Amino acid sequence: MSGETTITIIGNLTNEPELRFTQTGTAVATFTIASSPRVYNKQLERWEDGEALFMHCSAWRDLGEHVCESLTRGTRVIASGQLRMRTYETNEGEHRTVFEMTVDEIGPSLRFATAKPVRAARKTQTGGVPDPWANTASSGDKPPF
Repeated sequence: MSGETTITIIGNLTNEPELRFTQTGTAVATFTIASSPRVYNKQLERWEDGEALFMHCSAWRDLGEHVCESLTRGTRVIASGQLRMRTYETNEGEHRTVFEMTVDEIGPSLRFATAKPVRAARKTQTGGVPDPWANTASSGDKPPF
């Protein structure tokens, strides 16, 4: 969407992603990514951790379900999405502002790990029309175009 603030964050999941459903049945996964910069200290001649950034994230619908099935606490991930600012009032009447990320894309970092992607099965389209691309078995039929 035009005018949105898109960011990419690389870090580790701090907890297991939690899957919930809205009242209308829409899936949403929530999780936090911790990202710590590494800086080289020339005086001590060694690498040191900088101050950690903890980004609260949400992934909606199929993406949220896939996150919960695929990623676990401690997994190093690369996530891209929209940065959101939310203001609320506490029970004590204090105004607070938080920054959160609505994830568009996420996956494990392959820098220190390996992954074997498995294509997720597609659901039928709205209106009960089956998805012609959902069939993963090779049938030798020509593509539907």
